[in-house]
Amino acid sequence: MPNRLAHETSPYLLQHADNPVDWWPWSAEAFEEARKRSVPVLLSIGYSSCHWCHVMAHESFEDQETAEYLNAHYVSVKVDREERPDVDAVYMEAVQAATGHGGWPMTVFLTPDAEPFYFGTYFPPAPRQGMPSFRQVLQGVHQAWEERRDEVTEVAGKIVRDLAGREISYGDAQTPGEQELAQALLALTREYDPQRGGFGGAPKFPPSMVLEFLLRHHARTGAEGALQMARDTCERMARGGIYDQLGGGFARYSVDRDWIVPHFEKMLYDNALLCRVYAHLWRATGSELARRVALETADFMVRELRTAEGGFASALDADSDDGTGKHVEGAYYVWTPEQLREVLGEQDAELAAQYFGVTEEGTFEHGQSVLQLPQQDGLFDAGKIASIRERLLAARAERPAPGRDDKIVAAWNGLAIAALAETGAYFDRPDLVEAALAAADLLVRLHLDEQARLTRTSKDGHAGANAGVLEDYADVAEGFLALASVTGEGVWLEFAGFLLDHVLARFTDEESGALFDTAADAERLIRRPQDPTDNAAPSGWTAAAGALLSYAAHTGSGPHRTAAERALGVVKALGPRVPRFIGWGLAAAEAALDGPREVAIVGPSLDHEGTRTLHRTALLGTAPGAVVAVGVPESDEFPLLRDRPLVGGEPAAYVCRNFTCDAPTTEVERLRSVLSD
Repeated sequence: MPNRLAHETSPYLLQHADNPVDWWPWSAEAFEEARKRSVPVLLSIGYSSCHWCHVMAHESFEDQETAEYLNAHYVSVKVDREERPDVDAVYMEAVQAATGHGGWPMTVFLTPDAEPFYFGTYFPPAPRQGMPSFRQVLQGVHQAWEERRDEVTEVAGKIVRDLAGREISYGDAQTPGEQELAQALLALTREYDPQRGGFGGAPKFPPSMVLEFLLRHHARTGAEGALQMARDTCERMARGGIYDQLGGGFARYSVDRDWIVPHFEKMLYDNALLCRVYAHLWRATGSELARRVALETADFMVRELRTAEGGFASALDADSDDGTGKHVEGAYYVWTPEQLREVLGEQDAELAAQYFGVTEEGTFEHGQSVLQLPQQDGLFDAGKIASIRERLLAARAERPAPGRDDKIVAAWNGLAIAALAETGAYFDRPDLVEAALAAADLLVRLHLDEQARLTRTSKDGHAGANAGVLEDYADVAEGFLALASVTGEGVWLEFAGFLLDHVLARFTDEESGALFDTAADAERLIRRPQDPTDNAAPSGWTAAAGALLSYAAHTGSGPHRTAAERALGVVKALGPRVPRFIGWGLAAAEAALDGPREVAIVGPSLDHEGTRTLHRTALLGTAPGAVVAVGVPESDEFPLLRDRPLVGGEPAAYVCRNFTCDAPTTEVERLRSVLSD
């Protein structure tokens, strides 16, 4: 019989709807039930494409005996971390403070007042490698609750007090200057892996936000070392197994230092951020590889993640059916030499094995290889390789596909809108801009209410119940601002303004300028979450700083500019010390230091060839964070178009920064030079 999760919208919660565990969704009623029964709460947090979440579910939550024990002694609450990032953040902070590490599945035991007192991640069904079994943990916690409850509640209270005391150093509420950004670059150089690209050891994550900083730093200062790190890292990732050599798109991370074996789940946020990075790398260098990867990644998102409503699904699973009915990680993506021969025949299989690095021993498990593009001498016939790739892709499409998490997350769709709008504009792909517009339209229709308050998620055309958090407001504003620059439709600037007004009113501390992840009127948790560091995606804090800065450049709004500068104070504090974890903040700081530049393109019409050429030139300028407005003279679409006439009847470009404007120009080369100096 289905439990209480049967009517939820989260694909992750629905995966547990038929468990024998009597799951509750996160709700006041669940904690009221725990108080009534005088039992602790088991809080289990995960997400639908999480491999070890599936493993623990199969081993423990689908087990009848374990479920009966849980139902007798606990109220069990299941949370999708992607729907409730606030709940996840608060308890992850507690887990990391207590154990020194964290991850998913996250397993936390709470009092009926939601105060945590015992923590873990994955627990096996039997003791293993020094880990107790899940049943042992359940019995131990139950015994402590029954026999030493005062001690347990005292520990829980102390943990909550300790969390409340973990204040963030905000710097001095000023933007970082030349010195801090140079120190950040130096610190990154020390952690850079010159042999393999990227930063640190295994596992290796794509450093998309740091790459954005490096590209902007090079554009502003000419630092060749910054460009070299960005270019080499992008090339190594694109040649590695972390990149899908047949279908495009990036996996979550590489389990090794060489980018060969990925953790196979594909997340929308990674692909949106990396699509944009490769498009920007092409803009800076003209690299053909960067162009190919940007377009293939954009096409992957539209082909495999786009939903019927026009938004973008959250993720594809790492696991899929290996053909025997067993779900195995990577089954959809890996190849043996024998499988190549079956599809391609002897001769082409040999060529494919050489080109994609498929070996008899395998680079993954059980003699299977992840396709990559190893550096090698000799030339390959491009037509032959294209034919091989096409046939392998067609054969792979016959395999059981990985599951898809169909929920629409507002923040990640905002990132996708920005990436698709810019990639479409750079490479003359209006279909990609249309896809960005459709996703933006869905967010406005389904996720925004009359007061421009955001709902975090939707699924199958139905809005979820959870309020948007700071990253939703900031990333959706970022997407709308990119769309405004690309399309010349000022309504997207207006919508961005509505969202950023909420950031100022409901997410910002008036005294310090610090930002909170949840709104002042959001559900009260044991602590109001607040994390400025960038992890898998930009933090709400740094994303808001960047969007506020761009909006202020578009509109001349003093309050938005001041809020952006105050928010960047934390980058001044953290940038030189931990640059790998505040890359988006550093990128926003580069824009602030450069101005950012304000570009207005005016022409007789948007379809006029001269207008289109100047507009495209402006979009391809590398000046960090430059904002672009395009329209006809005296248009009220954008504030930047006011008092901007044609020059001699011809389309013209106006470029300003730091309250100073260049003379207007009708010359493409002059505009290109002004935006690249």
